Amino acid sequence: MMDFAATKALFHLPDDIIYLDGNSLGPLPKTAAARVAQTVTDEWGQMLITGWNKAGWMDQPTALGDRIGRLIGAPKGHVTTGDTLSIKVYQALAAALAKTGRKVVLSDTGNFPSDLYMAEGLLRTLGPDYQLKTVPPQDVAKHLTKDVGVLMLTQIDYRTGRMHDMAAMTKAAHAQGILTIWDLAHSAGAVEVDLSAAGADFAVGCTYKYLNAGPGAPAFIYVAPQHADTALPALSGWLGHEAPFAFAPAYAAGHGIERMRVGTPPVLQMAALDAALDIWDTVDMAALRAKSVTLCDRFIAGVEAACPMLTLASPRDATQRGSQVSFHFENGYAAMQACIARGLIGDFRAPDIMRFGFTPLYIDEGDVDAAIAIIVDIMTTRAWDAPEFHRRNAVT
Repeated sequence: MMDFAATKALFHLPDDIIYLDGNSLGPLPKTAAARVAQTVTDEWGQMLITGWNKAGWMDQPTALGDRIGRLIGAPKGHVTTGDTLSIKVYQALAAALAKTGRKVVLSDTGNFPSDLYMAEGLLRTLGPDYQLKTVPPQDVAKHLTKDVGVLMLTQIDYRTGRMHDMAAMTKAAHAQGILTIWDLAHSAGAVEVDLSAAGADFAVGCTYKYLNAGPGAPAFIYVAPQHADTALPALSGWLGHEAPFAFAPAYAAGHGIERMRVGTPPVLQMAALDAALDIWDTVDMAALRAKSVTLCDRFIAGVEAACPMLTLASPRDATQRGSQVSFHFENGYAAMQACIARGLIGDFRAPDIMRFGFTPLYIDEGDVDAAIAIIVDIMTTRAWDAPEFHRRNAVT
């Protein structure tokens, strides 16, 4: 039985703030600042360049990857960290396309736009015969045909929280000879994921959301065992070489997941991730998921009971929903700004979605009830209609 009151005490949470935006940026683990400071002063400061060996900086990407792997059902040695999520999407897609020999990539209209942008850019460089095909999320299965080479999906829709059935979709794709890439940006640390059981070919994700590693934290990539030694790294960076410090004039891909490394590891960001994973190493994902469902259902019931002007955008059935709740409201941006001004932090996604994330590690029933009270007051008094709440910020 997990003690979520104890995990809440492990995070720095500002006074008088209810933080329902950990699905965009997780809060600061209390040990992270000291861990980063130690890396700066004791390692970089005292060890200088010898820190790559003495402090183990060079080995951290895969060591951290193994710890993330426990949360997503990946076998040891098949996840590595580094770079950004967009880079990892590019790597996975290029490798998957090269293995299939087909020229159509299938995705859905609910996918995170950056994933689609990266696909568009890659396919343009490959030539005019390559095509990105996007269909409504509920229609993906109908478009799994033998001309499709790669199915690239975000498991949980970033706007609504709608969740694809990874195992069923992967099985259907494989039946047509299609390889799968799963973006776990809103899954890792939010829901139970078992990449091995689902048979996923590739997966990618970020660590600054539910995993709490901080702004700009490194991304991760998973390559299934059957592809690990044959996946072609389109971005053949020096640290993906089989012998980086041989400085050979030609590229030779490293072994297994090591070939998916690209550039120099972000040592300071990895220190923050290391601290965050100290918390995650103790988490039972089944218990966390059960608590998340309870909190989300409580929030939905409370808001709907008093705010008929808000329309639920997320699936009502928790088995089809991630760890977030979204509502449609035509003045959603202004309403969210009013919430933030009152100490309830969520976020807005165009065109009209108010989005709230629920992480049981630091959100409890008291937070949910206080959040409901703020939303009800703002909506029933139309406090959101003040001019200052309609002015758009650069980040929504």
